[in-house]
Amino acid sequence: MYPNTRLRRTRQADWSRRLVRENSLSVNDLIWSVVVSDTADPVEPVAAMPGVERLSLAALAKAAKEAHALGIPAIAIFPHIDPAKKDDAGSEALNPDGLVPNAIRTIKDAAPDLGVVCDVALDPFTTHGHDGILQGDRIANDETVERLIEQALVQADAGCDVVAPSDMMDGRIGAIREALEGEGHHDTMILSYAAKYASGFYGPYREAIGSAALKGDKQTYQMDPSNRDECLREVELDIAEGADMVMVKPGLPYLDIVRALSDTFPVPVYAFQVSGEYAMIEAAAANGWIDGERVMMESLLAFKRAGAAGVVTYFARRAARKLG
Repeated sequence: MYPNTRLRRTRQADWSRRLVRENSLSVNDLIWSVVVSDTADPVEPVAAMPGVERLSLAALAKAAKEAHALGIPAIAIFPHIDPAKKDDAGSEALNPDGLVPNAIRTIKDAAPDLGVVCDVALDPFTTHGHDGILQGDRIANDETVERLIEQALVQADAGCDVVAPSDMMDGRIGAIREALEGEGHHDTMILSYAAKYASGFYGPYREAIGSAALKGDKQTYQMDPSNRDECLREVELDIAEGADMVMVKPGLPYLDIVRALSDTFPVPVYAFQVSGEYAMIEAAAANGWIDGERVMMESLLAFKRAGAAGVVTYFARRAARKLG
């Protein structure tokens, strides 16, 4: 080592560390993932995700106002519906007076300038827990896409700003984009879950939305965690079909995917810090094994370092408060 080379010089004080900092996290990078429920009164705690609650529409209105006051750009809503409303085809997803459309209207009434992102998939609404139409032991791709088109249109009609198909059916982005254009929703954005992996990190989410006991698994339509190059093909196709933005899910275990996509494609790449990631941080913090607040912020910064334009996270409200 040369005697005049001392990398610690720029690390010695807060002001110098800030001057040479390569990446930063701001409230503008956060999308708050919330669970809205038609059974909560006004809230129901999610046991597997300490600090996360299912929100009634009244509680959602308060959350929207708080998010706007904190400067959070958008809320992503995920539904927990009464099990009596579920069927094999996920029909409640198409109800224009259902929980999700009413949640969209609630947010827009409470905080008109807050962006609303809606999940497009059938799993919260089906009795079998899959993202699409189950025929025998197989998810029917094209039949599912037809229902997803209807679901996206219901959301757009209610005022959703960003539809976010998370189902991983082939061809659904182009079909949804065409339908939106045909119905005059030219400004509705599509955030495609283009790189969604068949992961074990989703468990707490299924409790949060009251997902039915899954029949089989989702490996025939979600991506194999072993694959990297395949996601480049998925994203290229979705962009060509009309996706405005793309998503990587899960987040932290797939930072290499975030980097690969952000280096390859000229569209915003988002990461989803999923329920299992949240739960692990909270559990370790509760046991005193880590500094939860510090790890929360460090984990969010990691997404920015990997090239993410932003992060969908259950930590958004807490992080926004710290970012001030």
